[in-house]
Amino acid sequence: MSTDDFTYEEVGATREQGHCPPGFHPLHMRTRIGEGEEVFRRASEAVLTWEVHRALGVGIEASAERAAPGVDVTLSVAGIVRAPCRVVWTAEEGRRAGWAYGTLPGHPECGEEAFVVDRTGDGTVWLTITAFSRPAKWYTRAAGPAARGFQHAYARRCGAVLRRLCAGIPEP
Repeated sequence: MSTDDFTYEEVGATREQGHCPPGFHPLHMRTRIGEGEEVFRRASEAVLTWEVHRALGVGIEASAERAAPGVDVTLSVAGIVRAPCRVVWTAEEGRRAGWAYGTLPGHPECGEEAFVVDRTGDGTVWLTITAFSRPAKWYTRAAGPAARGFQHAYARRCGAVLRRLCAGIPEP
């Protein structure tokens, strides 16, 4: 995958836990979703197919039904703010599933965000959202800390929505 179109240099850096390139603001949010293999499967599918984002009320236009490297995705909020991005990596492993997108020109932020579901050794299922970003548009620069507050609220909401989507699955 060519990295020419991205608005930042360290494409794929969210794979490296705790890494935040200089000049970017980090985000790390972890939410307990539930327990058990069925919860893990349901949560993984909801993340990989954009269902979590749609359930949040975020508009999604994607070039594929499922996250995969190279898939273009445009997120929209209230039909006003459009955020073009591209999937830079995915993971579908025994106890870990998710994806990350990198920002493209026109996105209000510059950077990368990952959405990963994992099942720990005790069976607990978690959603972890990791990102690094900095403002790319005048209005995100003007918003300053409020823009970062919005990102944190969005990450918390993703966890709450995923927990709700998995709530009907009985825990072991």
